Amino acid sequence: MGPALRRIIERYILKEVVLTWLAVTAVLFIILLTNQVARVLAIAAGDQYPRDVVFELIGLTALSNVGVLMPIGLLLGVVLAFGRLYHESEMTAAQACGAGPAQIYGPVVLLAIIVSAMLAWLSLDLAPAASARTFDVRNAALRAGRFAPVTPGKFRTFGGGGVVIYAQDIDAEGMLQRVFIKRSRGDVLEVVLAESARHEISADGMLHTLTLYRGARYEGIPGKAQYRIVRFAEQVIPVQVPELADAPRRVETLPTRQLLASTDLKQRAELHWRLSLPIMALTLTLLGVPLSRLRPRQGRYARVWIAVLIYFLYSNLATAGQAWIERGTVPEWIGLWWVHLAVIALATTVILAPRTRARLAHRG
Repeated sequence: MGPALRRIIERYILKEVVLTWLAVTAVLFIILLTNQVARVLAIAAGDQYPRDVVFELIGLTALSNVGVLMPIGLLLGVVLAFGRLYHESEMTAAQACGAGPAQIYGPVVLLAIIVSAMLAWLSLDLAPAASARTFDVRNAALRAGRFAPVTPGKFRTFGGGGVVIYAQDIDAEGMLQRVFIKRSRGDVLEVVLAESARHEISADGMLHTLTLYRGARYEGIPGKAQYRIVRFAEQVIPVQVPELADAPRRVETLPTRQLLASTDLKQRAELHWRLSLPIMALTLTLLGVPLSRLRPRQGRYARVWIAVLIYFLYSNLATAGQAWIERGTVPEWIGLWWVHLAVIALATTVILAPRTRARLAHRG
């Protein structure tokens, strides 16, 4: 086979794998982004995050988790691309023209090296920085939520959920109109309805004062018939906001250079996990090419479920290995290398199996 034909075949295989990989990764990323949007919006609604930080949190959390998608996206891209080439006999035609392992594996290995380098940058640098930024933004949002005013048409919780307030409207002077308040005091439940109210916040944001005008208070214990109704012209409800304790930073937020210098098993396990992602991408790519080989008349998607199963076994073994390093069950110097070596051995067996069978058949 001439050099020109060799380059044509290599470029064609590379184009098919790249386009399929991009399509699969885009679909997986959309699914991830949808889940992250729902999760962040639920947290933001419960913790009263300011509106301007919600989109930043969505982007940061997606960036922190996108590295997990790249190995499975690359594996499925290889399996689907080669599955189509085998199914439509294009691979058979290329091999009949003299295309060997170098022309088949070369473009895929090139793509795997590029993606693994990107993934190493992402897992070792960008993702920890995004996780740290997410931690800081959430803490800042929680503290800023102390000073947020009551928004008409939305329920607002105070005091760790002990007080819930709802106002239908607000006038030009900042007075809340047609106010509903639910407050729990031990077993006693209070429900207050007022025509108007004023909401004031202390300088440190720790004390919220609700001054209610012209309303009624209903008190009772849920499940019991006894209750009391108190009508008032003015009532003051002070709400003490719990002190926000500084949450410890999770290991995912620590920079890689700190993990390298650490002797803590949990931090060392996190380091091995970060290193495992680019290695996982390379290993799965090598396994994907022979895995996608189809028998005659076999459907182009016949091997997809096997690829997904292998990925889940691989990732679950890596996750279990990370937990074993944290507990000291597996020596830290072994790390997750045993997981990668096991999958590499599987890939090598799959790659060499056809040649071994052919040699045995020829000898027989």
